[in-house]
Amino acid sequence: MSGLTFVRLGRGVIHYCDRGPRDATALVFANSLGTDLRVWQGVADHFTPRFRILQYDKRGHGLSALSPDGWTIPALADDLAELMQAVGISSAVVLGLSVGGMIAQSLASTRPDLVRALVLSNTGHKIGTAEAWQQRIDGVRAGGIESLADAVMERWFSAEFRNASPAELAGWQAMLTRTEVEGYVGICQAIRDADLTASTKALAQPTLCIAGGADGATPPALVREMAGLIQGAKLVEIPGVGHLPCVEKPDSVIEAVEDFLKELGL
Repeated sequence: MSGLTFVRLGRGVIHYCDRGPRDATALVFANSLGTDLRVWQGVADHFTPRFRILQYDKRGHGLSALSPDGWTIPALADDLAELMQAVGISSAVVLGLSVGGMIAQSLASTRPDLVRALVLSNTGHKIGTAEAWQQRIDGVRAGGIESLADAVMERWFSAEFRNASPAELAGWQAMLTRTEVEGYVGICQAIRDADLTASTKALAQPTLCIAGGADGATPPALVREMAGLIQGAKLVEIPGVGHLPCVEKPDSVIEAVEDFLKELGL
């Protein structure tokens, strides 16, 4: 990976990677809770020769700074809008995974000029209940991220992947547990408090929704419900994968995205 750099935005320093032809259509990748920009790497690398690729660490994750306030989905979408403008991207296809998909939905609603199209992977317009997220926040503050790491791996990956790839599984678990606690908690708070139903229903951008057949965090039924809110949205379910299909079966995600981009004339 090349082009790793940092920029100071309104709420702190953001770490990002900007590569590919500057005059090409931009693909912007937003990540899930407990991961950094590398979670999309297997997909992003495929598109680099033909597209401008922007990956970034949302605040409190990877090498991006914590923020003392503003832990809401709209504020996180503002971060992305600021970053895109800072690097000179005026319009992009935005690909969001889990909470990254919520950020993408919010950005498409508040800054439609920046979002040409959406790829919403393993996400929803509302994820979980406030009670469940508060329980997770309390658990992390009491016992650290390590206390829930095994359960998270079961949601992130299918049993087949966990059994067949123990070394890779250990690497992704390390990424999770090395996330700053307050960064993890802040994103949990943002998800807890977010209900994007009304704004997502009003989206007009072409949209591809991707579900994982074995996803224990955002099950296919939730992704299907979200897709039903967006006029003309296309839904692809990848059988037998968990919450991170871009890691578990990147080729299947690439195929779905390629088909979508071709439909858009890209």
